[in-house]
Amino acid sequence: MEDLVIRDADVIDGSGADAYRADVVIDAGRIVSIVKEAAAAGCQRPRATREIDAEGLVLSPGFIDMHAHSDLALLRDPDHSAKAAQGVTLEVLGQDGLSYAPVDDRTLEEVRRAITGWNGYGDDIDFDWRSVGGYLDRLDRGIAVNAAYLIPQGTVRALVVGWEDRAATPEELDRMRRLVAEGLEQGAVGLSSGLTYTPGMYARDAELTELCRVVGSYGGYYCPHHRSYGAGALEAYAEMVALAREADCPLHLAHATMNFGVNRGRAPELLALLDRALDAGADITLDTYPYTPGCTTLAALLPSWASEGGPEEVLARLTDPATAARIRHDLEVTGSDGCHGVPVEWETIEISGVGDPALGEFVGRTVRESADLRGEAPWDTARRLLVRDRLGTTILQHVGHEENVRAIMRHRAHTGGSDGILRGSKPHPRAYGTFPRYLGHYVRELGVLTLEECVARLTSRPAARLRLPDRGLVREGYRADLVLFDPQTVAAGATFAEPRRLPTGIPYVLVDGRFVIEDGRRTDALPGRSVRRTPL
Repeated sequence: MEDLVIRDADVIDGSGADAYRADVVIDAGRIVSIVKEAAAAGCQRPRATREIDAEGLVLSPGFIDMHAHSDLALLRDPDHSAKAAQGVTLEVLGQDGLSYAPVDDRTLEEVRRAITGWNGYGDDIDFDWRSVGGYLDRLDRGIAVNAAYLIPQGTVRALVVGWEDRAATPEELDRMRRLVAEGLEQGAVGLSSGLTYTPGMYARDAELTELCRVVGSYGGYYCPHHRSYGAGALEAYAEMVALAREADCPLHLAHATMNFGVNRGRAPELLALLDRALDAGADITLDTYPYTPGCTTLAALLPSWASEGGPEEVLARLTDPATAARIRHDLEVTGSDGCHGVPVEWETIEISGVGDPALGEFVGRTVRESADLRGEAPWDTARRLLVRDRLGTTILQHVGHEENVRAIMRHRAHTGGSDGILRGSKPHPRAYGTFPRYLGHYVRELGVLTLEECVARLTSRPAARLRLPDRGLVREGYRADLVLFDPQTVAAGATFAEPRRLPTGIPYVLVDGRFVIEDGRRTDALPGRSVRRTPL
């Protein structure tokens, strides 16, 4: 007898097609049969060891988070309810050009310091890997949800070139190409960049193009956080489109937003640029989160010249009065490239987390609010935080525009990604709420997308980008990564005031046929594993 039958579910299969009523039978981690309209037809109903009455619930494929920062969270927190409770059954890690493989001992320490604000320093993690394959093997010991990995271009550059702002030598470029190829052979699905983060931002287009040629030859894709989401955003998007086409490499645009005052209402210009490229044969997808504020580290706003050499050099510059004054001028007057070419508006920068608990008084306030309370200039407050927290401070940037968010999520190349940073006492609610917010707010309440359209964007479309042959659809023979949700009540519980509240209306989530959410509660199951690149 089979393991499980989900009876009388309204199946939205991920293809974009209309929903249908069916009994879905699961055995050994896969969907073994789908009996449509079984009750109405009066046919013999399938039976199993366990049955779930899904009357009134939608059964869909599990959601795929195309932009996740759970690289260490999956290892330190087997529960991982932040994602499992949303119906996420697969996350894509290694984002924004910085993660923990491939590394040597020196580079690992530098990267841990550089992205403490994203993932914590990792004192509680045994970093017993150095290669991409070693990291994926570590995930295979058991995690809450599945995970795929992008090779982080900035980490590769740190390993080979260091943290200096210079072109790679031919020998260094050859070594970087070999590292990218090795990572893809070990199971990575593509390459990411963080082109407003050091050291990845120091790579010229010719260097990136050569690495992308390798990625394309293996059937992977390039996922850049490109050089600007503010002033010059359209030019930055166009640069990535041209680069990927030159390299013959599929392109996936990370958190494809149009932010800051200079881009209010300009999403149609971006979408027209993408449509021209798609119509000309380009292979492009993108992801967005359904919120207007962004989230990053406070140190990310600094100009690239101030970040050269790595974290210790940054701290040294911040403590030198003359250099700190130059940094301030770039931030407040010129417009730092770390702040996307836009002069910083301190009233939009909210502190969301600190590494040093003694600095907790700053969390939940903007830099300007804290500065006013202290009777000092905002830069002095920001500088103090950067130094005392050793660059570990995370921020929310309230610089987005709702009309842009809605326009981009309607686009034919759109997929969903949380960009969720799980660290900090007041993280962005997108870490806990992205997928139910799509279903509840943008589908049920606003009607921006139909339910069938939205599910396809969160399931089959990302699965196709990842080249997964047996995920992303409710089909016989496919893996039983599935979500049961109530379309009338599904909603994000997380808010900016209470960002760790779990969603409502998602009573069941299965990963590989095992319940990770059952009756609305997290089980102790750890069925997730690494999902590795499908060879060409």
